[in-house]
Amino acid sequence: MLIQTNGLSKVYGTGETAVHALHDVNLAVEQGEFFAIMGPSGCGKSTLLNMLGALDQPTSGEVWVAGQNLAKIKNVDEFRASTVGFVFQLHNLLPTLTAQENVEVPMQGRPIGARERKDRARHLLELVSLGARTQHLPNQLSGGQRQRVAIARALANRPQLILADEPTGALDSASGQELLQLLGELNRSEGATIAVVTHDPRVAQATQRILRMQDGRVVEDHRVLDPLEEDLRSLAFSKLGEIILNPDDAPMQEVTPEEELILRKLIQRLRG
Repeated sequence: MLIQTNGLSKVYGTGETAVHALHDVNLAVEQGEFFAIMGPSGCGKSTLLNMLGALDQPTSGEVWVAGQNLAKIKNVDEFRASTVGFVFQLHNLLPTLTAQENVEVPMQGRPIGARERKDRARHLLELVSLGARTQHLPNQLSGGQRQRVAIARALANRPQLILADEPTGALDSASGQELLQLLGELNRSEGATIAVVTHDPRVAQATQRILRMQDGRVVEDHRVLDPLEEDLRSLAFSKLGEIILNPDDAPMQEVTPEEELILRKLIQRLRG
């Protein structure tokens, strides 16, 4: 088991202003999984990702990654450098360094020689189809290419876990799709476990497993099925789905009674 959380909760603030970001989250993820943490803004998905990457501490509960209880790790920086790779919505590349030099940054200070470091960086850039762009500065690359450099950088120290927070959020649809395909290919070829935080069902559907969050809780955890089934699941947990299931609270105005009945039965079946 690569990831395990037990009764994980996070509260920001105290008293009446306290915000409960996570409520009793229990999660188990095997090595090599490619999964999405999905939900609307404010549901707790980024907070959960930060917990998995030791970027934040829980209020209660435990987080275990790669056999280590993160609350008991003495050198958090070493854990992050050796075990976790991060990819954010904004690539966070250093603007004065080339693509290759940016990929080399996480390897600085590691027990690896300069020649091996450069070779590793070039190999990773070739892996993300940027072998011809190693000496380009970030402002000479497209948005999609900059995110590819960020992914190569995340792989630099051969991490067991890659955490990607809205990695396609700043990209156009085509570039976002290419990036998701790349993550899937890297998951298979490199064997790294990849967690993607997203609010976009299309992004989630590109993974193998979807954790759906709401109000700080994991309300659904399922393996990705065919695209139609996934679209129907998205409908089931949408605002429209809530309206259909609770017509007295917010009656439908533009759906016939027959259509409403069919949709209600479908959503109830999907929710189990």
